[in-house]
Amino acid sequence: MSTSSRTAAGAPSPTAPAPGAHPKRWAAAVVMIIAALMDMIDGSIVNTALPSIGRGLGAGAAQLQWTVSAYMLGFASALIIAGHLGDRYGRKPVFLTGVGLFALASLASATAPGPGTLIAARALQGVAAAVLLPQVLASFRTLFDEKERGKVFAVYGAMAGLAVAAGVLLGGVLTDWNLFGWGWRTIFAVNVPVALVVLALGTAWIPGGQERARGRIDLVGNLVLAASLVAIVLPLVQGRDNGWPLWGWLLLAAGVLALVALSVLEARRGVAHPLLPVALFRKAAFSAGLLVQLVFYGGMSGFMLAFTIWLQNGQGYTPVQAGVLMVAFSGGTILSAPMVDDLVGRLGRTVLVLGGLVMAGGFAWVHHATQHAGAQHTGAWPLVPGLVVAGIGLGLLIIPLVNIVLSAVPDGLAGGASGIFSTAQQFGGALGVAVIGNVFFSRAGHGLTDAISHAALWAIGAYLLCAVLCFALPRRAVGDRTSGA
Repeated sequence: MSTSSRTAAGAPSPTAPAPGAHPKRWAAAVVMIIAALMDMIDGSIVNTALPSIGRGLGAGAAQLQWTVSAYMLGFASALIIAGHLGDRYGRKPVFLTGVGLFALASLASATAPGPGTLIAARALQGVAAAVLLPQVLASFRTLFDEKERGKVFAVYGAMAGLAVAAGVLLGGVLTDWNLFGWGWRTIFAVNVPVALVVLALGTAWIPGGQERARGRIDLVGNLVLAASLVAIVLPLVQGRDNGWPLWGWLLLAAGVLALVALSVLEARRGVAHPLLPVALFRKAAFSAGLLVQLVFYGGMSGFMLAFTIWLQNGQGYTPVQAGVLMVAFSGGTILSAPMVDDLVGRLGRTVLVLGGLVMAGGFAWVHHATQHAGAQHTGAWPLVPGLVVAGIGLGLLIIPLVNIVLSAVPDGLAGGASGIFSTAQQFGGALGVAVIGNVFFSRAGHGLTDAISHAALWAIGAYLLCAVLCFALPRRAVGDRTSGA
Protein backbone atom coordinates (compact mmCIF):
# COMPACT_ATOMS: atom_id res chain seq x y z
CA MET A 1 0.00 0.00 0.00
CA SER A 2 1.20 3.50 -0.72
CA THR A 3 2.25 5.56 2.26
CA SER A 4 3.17 8.74 0.43
CA SER A 5 0.21 10.71 1.84
CA ARG A 6 0.80 9.84 5.46
CA THR A 7 1.63 12.40 8.13
CA ALA A 8 4.69 12.30 10.36
CA ALA A 9 5.14 9.24 12.52
CA GLY A 10 3.37 9.40 15.84
CA ALA A 11 0.74 11.99 14.86
CA PRO A 12 -2.91 10.94 15.25
CA SER A 13 -4.86 10.99 12.01
CA PRO A 14 -6.38 14.42 11.39
CA THR A 15 -9.09 12.88 9.23
CA ALA A 16 -12.38 11.49 10.50
CA PRO A 17 -12.29 7.89 11.71
CA ALA A 18 -13.60 5.16 9.48
CA PRO A 19 -17.21 4.11 10.06
CA GLY A 20 -17.38 1.57 12.90
CA ALA A 21 -13.92 2.45 14.24
CA HIS A 22 -13.61 2.10 17.99
CA PRO A 23 -13.79 5.59 19.57
CA LYS A 24 -11.08 4.84 22.15
CA ARG A 25 -8.71 3.07 19.76
CA TRP A 26 -5.90 5.61 20.20
CA ALA A 27 -6.26 5.57 23.99
CA ALA A 28 -6.15 1.77 23.86
CA ALA A 29 -3.09 1.93 21.62
CA VAL A 30 -1.27 4.21 24.09
CA VAL A 31 -1.97 1.79 26.96
CA MET A 32 -0.78 -1.20 24.93
CA ILE A 33 2.36 0.62 23.79
CA ILE A 34 3.18 1.45 27.43
CA ALA A 35 2.87 -2.25 28.25
CA ALA A 36 5.03 -3.14 25.25
CA LEU A 37 7.59 -0.59 26.43
CA MET A 38 8.02 -2.54 29.67
CA ASP A 39 9.24 -5.42 27.53
CA MET A 40 11.28 -3.29 25.13
CA ILE A 41 13.02 -1.43 27.94
CA ASP A 42 13.60 -4.58 29.96
CA GLY A 43 15.47 -6.00 26.99
CA SER A 44 18.13 -3.30 27.41
CA ILE A 45 17.74 -1.87 30.92
CA VAL A 46 19.65 -4.80 32.39
CA ASN A 47 22.71 -4.13 30.22
CA THR A 48 23.79 -1.03 32.13
CA ALA A 49 23.32 -2.81 35.44
CA LEU A 50 25.23 -5.97 34.45
CA PRO A 51 28.53 -4.95 36.10
CA SER A 52 26.65 -4.09 39.32
CA ILE A 53 24.69 -7.35 39.16
CA GLY A 54 27.91 -9.27 38.66
CA ARG A 55 29.48 -7.68 41.73
CA GLY A 56 26.35 -7.89 43.86
CA LEU A 57 25.52 -11.54 43.15
CA GLY A 58 29.00 -12.84 42.35
CA ALA A 59 27.93 -13.74 38.79
CA GLY A 60 30.46 -14.87 36.19
CA ALA A 61 30.55 -14.04 32.46
CA ALA A 62 28.26 -16.90 31.40
CA GLN A 63 25.76 -16.04 34.16
CA LEU A 64 25.72 -12.42 33.02
CA GLN A 65 25.00 -13.57 29.47
CA TRP A 66 22.20 -15.77 30.78
CA THR A 67 20.71 -12.83 32.68
CA VAL A 68 20.07 -11.28 29.27
CA SER A 69 19.50 -14.44 27.22
CA ALA A 70 17.10 -16.13 29.68
CA TYR A 71 14.64 -13.28 29.22
CA MET A 72 14.89 -13.47 25.45
CA LEU A 73 14.61 -17.25 25.35
CA GLY A 74 11.61 -17.28 27.68
CA PHE A 75 10.07 -14.66 25.44
CA ALA A 76 10.85 -16.47 22.20
CA SER A 77 9.68 -19.84 23.52
CA ALA A 78 6.20 -18.60 24.44
CA LEU A 79 5.53 -15.96 21.79
CA ILE A 80 3.98 -18.05 19.04
CA ILE A 81 1.53 -19.93 21.23
CA ALA A 82 0.69 -16.66 23.00
CA GLY A 83 -0.37 -15.20 19.65
CA HIS A 84 -2.67 -18.16 19.07
CA LEU A 85 -4.06 -17.85 22.61
CA GLY A 86 -5.09 -14.29 21.81
CA ASP A 87 -6.79 -15.40 18.60
CA ARG A 88 -8.53 -18.24 20.44
CA TYR A 89 -9.53 -16.75 23.81
CA GLY A 90 -9.57 -13.02 23.13
CA ARG A 91 -6.70 -10.55 22.96
CA LYS A 92 -7.84 -8.32 25.82
CA PRO A 93 -7.98 -11.00 28.56
CA VAL A 94 -4.73 -12.60 27.37
CA PHE A 95 -3.04 -9.18 27.26
CA LEU A 96 -4.14 -8.31 30.80
CA THR A 97 -3.02 -11.72 32.06
CA GLY A 98 0.42 -11.13 30.57
CA VAL A 99 0.70 -7.74 32.24
CA GLY A 100 -0.14 -9.22 35.63
CA LEU A 101 2.39 -12.04 35.24
CA PHE A 102 5.03 -9.54 34.16
CA ALA A 103 4.54 -7.60 37.39
CA LEU A 104 4.95 -10.75 39.49
CA ALA A 105 8.07 -11.88 37.59
CA SER A 106 9.59 -8.39 37.91
CA LEU A 107 9.08 -8.53 41.66
CA ALA A 108 10.79 -11.94 41.76
CA SER A 109 13.74 -10.53 39.78
CA ALA A 110 14.03 -7.56 42.14
CA THR A 111 14.23 -9.83 45.20
CA ALA A 112 16.49 -12.57 43.72
CA PRO A 113 19.09 -13.73 46.30
CA GLY A 114 21.53 -15.21 43.76
CA PRO A 115 22.33 -15.42 40.03
CA GLY A 116 20.44 -18.69 39.53
CA THR A 117 17.24 -17.28 40.99
CA LEU A 118 17.62 -14.10 38.94
CA ILE A 119 18.09 -16.08 35.71
CA ALA A 120 14.96 -18.15 36.45
CA ALA A 121 12.93 -15.03 37.28
CA ARG A 122 14.16 -13.35 34.10
CA ALA A 123 13.03 -16.36 32.05
CA LEU A 124 9.57 -16.14 33.65
CA GLN A 125 9.53 -12.42 33.00
CA GLY A 126 10.24 -13.12 29.34
CA VAL A 127 7.37 -15.62 29.16
CA ALA A 128 5.00 -13.05 30.68
CA ALA A 129 6.10 -10.41 28.18
CA ALA A 130 5.54 -12.93 25.38
CA VAL A 131 1.94 -13.35 26.49
CA LEU A 132 1.16 -9.63 26.20
CA LEU A 133 3.17 -8.45 23.18
CA PRO A 134 1.49 -10.38 20.31
CA GLN A 135 -1.87 -9.05 21.47
CA VAL A 136 -0.56 -5.52 20.94
CA LEU A 137 0.50 -5.99 17.32
CA ALA A 138 -2.55 -8.08 16.43
CA SER A 139 -4.90 -5.53 18.04
CA PHE A 140 -3.39 -2.77 15.91
CA ARG A 141 -4.32 -4.82 12.85
CA THR A 142 -7.98 -4.94 13.86
CA LEU A 143 -8.46 -1.62 15.69
CA PHE A 144 -7.11 0.58 12.86
CA ASP A 145 -7.96 0.73 9.19
CA GLU A 146 -5.30 0.75 6.49
CA LYS A 147 -5.04 4.54 6.49
CA GLU A 148 -4.30 4.81 10.23
CA ARG A 149 -2.42 1.54 10.60
CA GLY A 150 0.81 2.92 9.15
CA LYS A 151 0.77 5.69 11.76
CA VAL A 152 0.25 3.43 14.76
CA PHE A 153 2.91 0.98 13.53
CA ALA A 154 5.25 3.94 13.01
CA VAL A 155 4.68 5.05 16.61
CA TYR A 156 5.27 1.50 17.80
CA GLY A 157 8.44 1.14 15.70
CA ALA A 158 9.79 4.47 16.89
CA MET A 159 9.19 3.49 20.52
CA ALA A 160 10.96 0.16 19.91
CA GLY A 161 14.01 2.01 18.64
CA LEU A 162 13.98 4.58 21.43
CA ALA A 163 13.47 1.92 24.09
CA VAL A 164 16.92 0.43 23.49
CA ALA A 165 18.69 3.63 24.51
CA ALA A 166 16.02 4.62 27.04
CA GLY A 167 16.49 1.29 28.80
CA VAL A 168 20.24 1.75 29.03
CA LEU A 169 19.82 5.30 30.41
CA LEU A 170 17.10 4.30 32.87
CA GLY A 171 19.16 1.34 34.03
CA GLY A 172 22.08 3.64 34.76
CA VAL A 173 19.99 6.22 36.58
CA LEU A 174 18.15 3.68 38.73
CA THR A 175 21.33 1.76 39.56
CA ASP A 176 23.26 4.88 40.58
CA TRP A 177 20.24 6.38 42.33
CA ASN A 178 20.23 3.40 44.72
CA LEU A 179 16.72 4.14 46.00
CA PHE A 180 16.12 2.50 49.41
CA GLY A 181 19.56 0.94 49.02
CA TRP A 182 18.19 -1.42 46.34
CA GLY A 183 20.79 -0.53 43.70
CA TRP A 184 20.31 -2.58 40.52
CA ARG A 185 17.19 -4.23 41.96
CA THR A 186 15.28 -1.01 41.28
CA ILE A 187 15.39 -1.65 37.52
CA PHE A 188 13.02 -4.57 38.02
CA ALA A 189 10.92 -3.18 40.89
CA VAL A 190 9.90 -0.13 38.82
CA ASN A 191 7.84 -2.37 36.52
CA VAL A 192 5.36 -3.22 39.28
CA PRO A 193 3.57 0.17 39.61
CA VAL A 194 3.64 0.67 35.83
CA ALA A 195 1.98 -2.71 35.29
CA LEU A 196 -0.73 -1.89 37.84
CA VAL A 197 -1.58 1.33 35.98
CA VAL A 198 -1.70 -0.55 32.66
CA LEU A 199 -4.04 -3.14 34.18
CA ALA A 200 -6.44 -0.43 35.35
CA LEU A 201 -6.47 1.60 32.14
CA GLY A 202 -6.41 -1.47 29.89
CA THR A 203 -9.49 -2.89 31.60
CA ALA A 204 -11.33 0.38 30.94
CA TRP A 205 -10.15 1.31 27.44
CA ILE A 206 -9.14 -1.78 25.46
CA PRO A 207 -12.10 -3.20 23.53
CA GLY A 208 -12.93 -6.87 23.73
CA GLY A 209 -15.29 -9.10 21.85
CA GLN A 210 -13.26 -9.76 18.69
CA GLU A 211 -14.15 -12.78 16.58
CA ARG A 212 -12.27 -15.75 18.03
CA ALA A 213 -10.56 -18.53 16.13
CA ARG A 214 -11.58 -22.14 16.63
CA GLY A 215 -9.62 -25.36 16.85
CA ARG A 216 -7.06 -26.90 19.16
CA ILE A 217 -3.74 -25.29 20.00
CA ASP A 218 -0.68 -27.50 19.57
CA LEU A 219 0.73 -27.55 23.12
CA VAL A 220 3.12 -30.43 22.38
CA GLY A 221 4.43 -28.59 19.35
CA ASN A 222 5.05 -25.50 21.44
CA LEU A 223 7.10 -27.53 23.92
CA VAL A 224 9.16 -28.86 21.01
CA LEU A 225 9.62 -25.30 19.75
CA ALA A 226 10.72 -24.04 23.17
CA ALA A 227 13.16 -26.92 23.64
CA SER A 228 14.58 -26.36 20.15
CA LEU A 229 15.32 -22.67 20.78
CA VAL A 230 17.00 -23.44 24.10
CA ALA A 231 18.99 -26.27 22.47
CA ILE A 232 20.37 -23.82 19.90
CA VAL A 233 21.35 -21.05 22.33
CA LEU A 234 22.53 -23.15 25.31
CA PRO A 235 25.72 -24.53 23.73
CA LEU A 236 26.58 -21.10 22.30
CA VAL A 237 26.43 -19.43 25.73
CA GLN A 238 28.06 -22.25 27.70
CA GLY A 239 30.45 -23.49 25.01
CA ARG A 240 33.35 -21.15 25.75
CA ASP A 241 33.42 -22.00 29.47
CA ASN A 242 33.26 -25.74 28.68
CA GLY A 243 35.86 -25.80 25.90
CA TRP A 244 33.29 -26.17 23.08
CA PRO A 245 32.51 -29.88 23.73
CA LEU A 246 31.05 -32.21 21.12
CA TRP A 247 27.74 -32.48 22.99
CA GLY A 248 27.20 -28.76 22.48
CA TRP A 249 27.48 -28.98 18.71
CA LEU A 250 25.22 -32.05 18.65
CA LEU A 251 22.65 -30.25 20.77
CA LEU A 252 22.73 -27.23 18.47
CA ALA A 253 22.24 -29.42 15.39
CA ALA A 254 19.38 -31.26 17.11
CA GLY A 255 17.67 -27.96 17.85
CA VAL A 256 17.81 -26.85 14.21
CA LEU A 257 16.60 -30.23 12.94
CA ALA A 258 13.73 -30.22 15.45
CA LEU A 259 12.50 -26.85 14.15
CA VAL A 260 12.50 -28.11 10.57
CA ALA A 261 10.78 -31.35 11.58
CA LEU A 262 8.11 -29.47 13.54
CA SER A 263 7.19 -27.33 10.53
CA VAL A 264 7.04 -30.33 8.19
CA LEU A 265 4.98 -32.49 10.57
CA GLU A 266 2.48 -29.69 11.25
CA ALA A 267 1.96 -29.23 7.51
CA ARG A 268 1.42 -32.97 6.94
CA ARG A 269 -0.95 -33.34 9.89
CA GLY A 270 -3.01 -30.31 8.91
CA VAL A 271 -2.83 -28.70 12.38
CA ALA A 272 -5.57 -26.07 12.75
CA HIS A 273 -3.25 -23.52 14.38
CA PRO A 274 0.30 -24.49 13.36
CA LEU A 275 3.14 -22.88 15.26
CA LEU A 276 5.20 -22.56 12.08
CA PRO A 277 2.62 -22.33 9.26
CA VAL A 278 4.10 -23.05 5.85
CA ALA A 279 1.64 -20.67 4.18
CA LEU A 280 3.19 -17.71 5.99
CA PHE A 281 6.76 -18.66 5.14
CA ARG A 282 5.85 -18.88 1.46
CA LYS A 283 5.19 -15.14 1.47
CA ALA A 284 8.39 -13.39 0.43
CA ALA A 285 7.64 -10.33 2.56
CA PHE A 286 7.14 -12.42 5.67
CA SER A 287 10.14 -14.74 5.29
CA ALA A 288 12.56 -12.02 4.26
CA GLY A 289 11.31 -9.77 7.06
CA LEU A 290 11.88 -12.51 9.61
CA LEU A 291 15.51 -12.86 8.55
CA VAL A 292 16.06 -9.11 8.71
CA GLN A 293 14.47 -9.04 12.17
CA LEU A 294 16.64 -11.94 13.37
CA VAL A 295 19.92 -10.45 12.17
CA PHE A 296 19.07 -6.89 13.21
CA TYR A 297 18.35 -7.73 16.83
CA GLY A 298 21.23 -10.18 16.98
CA GLY A 299 23.68 -7.44 16.12
CA MET A 300 21.94 -4.92 18.36
CA SER A 301 21.63 -7.03 21.52
CA GLY A 302 25.07 -8.56 21.28
CA PHE A 303 26.88 -5.29 20.69
CA MET A 304 24.97 -3.34 23.34
CA LEU A 305 25.87 -5.93 25.99
CA ALA A 306 29.55 -5.71 25.07
CA PHE A 307 29.55 -1.92 24.66
CA THR A 308 28.05 -1.12 28.07
CA ILE A 309 30.45 -3.51 29.83
CA TRP A 310 33.38 -1.92 27.96
CA LEU A 311 32.25 1.57 28.95
CA GLN A 312 31.98 0.74 32.67
CA ASN A 313 34.62 -1.92 33.31
CA GLY A 314 37.04 -0.85 30.60
CA GLN A 315 36.67 2.93 30.51
CA GLY A 316 35.54 3.73 34.05
CA TYR A 317 32.14 5.18 33.17
CA THR A 318 29.49 5.17 35.88
CA PRO A 319 26.14 3.54 34.96
CA VAL A 320 24.58 6.99 34.50
CA GLN A 321 27.44 8.22 32.30
CA ALA A 322 27.14 5.11 30.13
CA GLY A 323 23.40 5.63 29.84
CA VAL A 324 23.75 9.30 28.95
CA LEU A 325 26.21 8.45 26.20
CA MET A 326 23.67 6.06 24.69
CA VAL A 327 21.20 8.96 24.35
CA ALA A 328 23.19 9.84 21.22
CA PHE A 329 22.00 6.59 19.68
CA SER A 330 18.41 7.39 20.66
CA GLY A 331 18.82 10.89 19.23
CA GLY A 332 19.67 9.48 15.82
CA THR A 333 16.43 7.50 15.82
CA ILE A 334 14.47 10.62 16.82
CA LEU A 335 15.96 12.44 13.82
CA SER A 336 14.99 9.78 11.28
CA ALA A 337 11.64 8.58 12.69
CA PRO A 338 9.43 11.49 11.49
CA MET A 339 10.56 11.16 7.88
CA VAL A 340 10.47 7.38 7.55
CA ASP A 341 6.79 6.94 6.65
CA ASP A 342 6.94 9.41 3.77
CA LEU A 343 10.31 8.09 2.53
CA VAL A 344 9.01 4.51 2.39
CA GLY A 345 5.98 5.70 0.43
CA ARG A 346 8.26 7.26 -2.19
CA LEU A 347 11.27 4.93 -2.20
CA GLY A 348 9.94 1.61 -0.88
CA ARG A 349 12.43 -0.99 0.27
CA THR A 350 15.36 1.22 -0.76
CA VAL A 351 14.87 3.03 2.56
CA LEU A 352 15.40 -0.20 4.50
CA VAL A 353 18.48 -1.09 2.45
CA LEU A 354 19.86 2.37 3.14
CA GLY A 355 19.07 1.91 6.85
CA GLY A 356 21.21 -1.22 7.03
CA LEU A 357 24.11 0.51 5.30
CA VAL A 358 23.84 3.59 7.53
CA MET A 359 23.81 1.43 10.67
CA ALA A 360 26.88 -0.43 9.46
CA GLY A 361 28.60 2.90 8.80
CA GLY A 362 27.71 4.23 12.25
CA PHE A 363 29.10 1.18 14.02
CA ALA A 364 32.20 1.33 11.81
CA TRP A 365 32.75 4.83 13.22
CA VAL A 366 32.30 3.51 16.77
CA HIS A 367 34.74 0.69 15.97
CA HIS A 368 37.33 3.22 14.80
CA ALA A 369 36.83 5.31 17.95
CA THR A 370 37.22 2.32 20.28
CA GLN A 371 40.49 1.33 18.58
CA HIS A 372 41.94 4.72 19.50
CA ALA A 373 40.51 4.81 23.03
CA GLY A 374 42.77 5.31 25.98
CA ALA A 375 43.20 2.89 28.84
CA GLN A 376 40.72 4.77 31.07
CA HIS A 377 37.66 6.90 30.37
CA THR A 378 38.05 7.95 26.78
CA GLY A 379 36.08 11.05 25.89
CA ALA A 380 32.50 10.57 24.77
CA TRP A 381 32.68 12.83 21.71
CA PRO A 382 34.69 10.47 19.47
CA LEU A 383 31.90 7.92 20.00
CA VAL A 384 28.88 10.23 19.67
CA PRO A 385 28.85 10.77 15.86
CA GLY A 386 28.93 7.04 15.16
CA LEU A 387 26.12 6.37 17.64
CA VAL A 388 23.98 9.12 16.11
CA VAL A 389 24.51 7.76 12.59
CA ALA A 390 23.72 4.21 13.75
CA GLY A 391 20.52 5.51 15.40
CA ILE A 392 19.47 7.19 12.14
CA GLY A 393 19.98 3.89 10.35
CA LEU A 394 17.92 2.08 12.97
CA GLY A 395 14.96 4.36 12.28
CA LEU A 396 15.21 3.83 8.53
CA LEU A 397 15.43 0.05 8.86
CA ILE A 398 13.31 -1.18 11.75
CA ILE A 399 10.44 1.35 11.94
CA PRO A 400 8.84 0.42 8.57
CA LEU A 401 9.71 -3.28 8.78
CA VAL A 402 6.80 -4.31 11.04
CA ASN A 403 4.14 -2.76 8.79
CA ILE A 404 5.67 -4.15 5.60
CA VAL A 405 5.71 -7.69 6.98
CA LEU A 406 2.41 -7.83 8.87
CA SER A 407 0.45 -6.04 6.16
CA ALA A 408 0.87 -9.17 4.04
CA VAL A 409 -0.74 -11.40 6.66
CA PRO A 410 -4.46 -12.38 6.62
CA ASP A 411 -6.44 -11.15 9.63
CA GLY A 412 -7.12 -14.69 10.83
CA LEU A 413 -3.41 -15.37 11.19
CA ALA A 414 -2.47 -11.97 12.60
CA GLY A 415 -1.85 -13.20 16.15
CA GLY A 416 0.24 -16.18 15.13
CA ALA A 417 2.19 -14.14 12.60
CA SER A 418 2.89 -11.45 15.21
CA GLY A 419 4.19 -14.14 17.53
CA ILE A 420 6.51 -15.60 14.89
CA PHE A 421 7.79 -12.16 13.92
CA SER A 422 8.49 -11.19 17.51
CA THR A 423 10.07 -14.59 18.14
CA ALA A 424 12.64 -13.76 15.48
CA GLN A 425 13.39 -10.54 17.37
CA GLN A 426 13.89 -12.23 20.72
CA PHE A 427 15.62 -15.34 19.41
CA GLY A 428 17.88 -13.15 17.30
CA GLY A 429 18.72 -11.12 20.39
CA ALA A 430 19.56 -14.27 22.35
CA LEU A 431 21.77 -15.52 19.52
CA GLY A 432 23.49 -12.16 19.30
CA VAL A 433 24.20 -12.12 23.03
CA ALA A 434 25.57 -15.65 22.76
CA VAL A 435 27.70 -15.14 19.65
CA ILE A 436 28.93 -11.55 20.05
CA GLY A 437 29.11 -12.00 23.82
CA ASN A 438 31.43 -14.95 23.32
CA VAL A 439 33.55 -12.94 20.90
CA PHE A 440 33.79 -10.15 23.47
CA PHE A 441 34.54 -12.28 26.54
CA SER A 442 36.96 -14.53 24.68
CA ARG A 443 39.05 -11.47 23.76
CA ALA A 444 38.73 -9.85 27.21
CA GLY A 445 42.05 -11.41 28.26
CA HIS A 446 43.74 -9.16 25.68
CA GLY A 447 42.04 -6.10 27.17
CA LEU A 448 38.46 -4.86 26.93
CA THR A 449 39.33 -2.38 24.18
CA ASP A 450 40.57 -5.22 21.98
CA ALA A 451 37.43 -7.16 22.91
CA ILE A 452 34.99 -4.38 21.95
CA SER A 453 36.81 -3.82 18.64
CA HIS A 454 36.22 -7.44 17.66
CA ALA A 455 32.57 -7.31 18.84
CA ALA A 456 31.96 -4.18 16.75
CA LEU A 457 33.17 -5.95 13.60
CA TRP A 458 30.48 -8.59 14.08
CA ALA A 459 27.82 -5.90 14.50
CA ILE A 460 28.99 -4.16 11.31
CA GLY A 461 28.74 -7.45 9.44
CA ALA A 462 25.22 -8.03 10.78
CA TYR A 463 23.92 -4.73 9.39
CA LEU A 464 25.60 -5.18 6.04
CA LEU A 465 23.79 -8.54 5.88
CA CYS A 466 20.52 -6.80 6.78
CA ALA A 467 20.98 -4.42 3.84
CA VAL A 468 21.46 -7.36 1.49
CA LEU A 469 18.45 -9.26 2.87
CA CYS A 470 16.21 -6.21 2.38
CA PHE A 471 16.51 -6.69 -1.39
CA ALA A 472 14.28 -9.75 -0.93
CA LEU A 473 11.44 -7.58 0.44
CA PRO A 474 8.72 -6.25 -1.89
CA ARG A 475 9.64 -3.02 -3.64
CA ARG A 476 6.62 -1.37 -2.02
CA ALA A 477 4.63 -1.99 1.16
CA VAL A 478 2.10 -4.74 0.64
CA GLY A 479 -1.60 -3.88 0.90
CA ASP A 480 -4.02 -5.88 3.00
CA ARG A 481 -5.32 -7.94 0.12
CA THR A 482 -2.25 -8.36 -1.99
CA SER A 483 -0.25 -11.55 -2.16
CA GLY A 484 2.98 -10.30 -0.72
CA ALA A 485 5.02 -11.89 -3.49
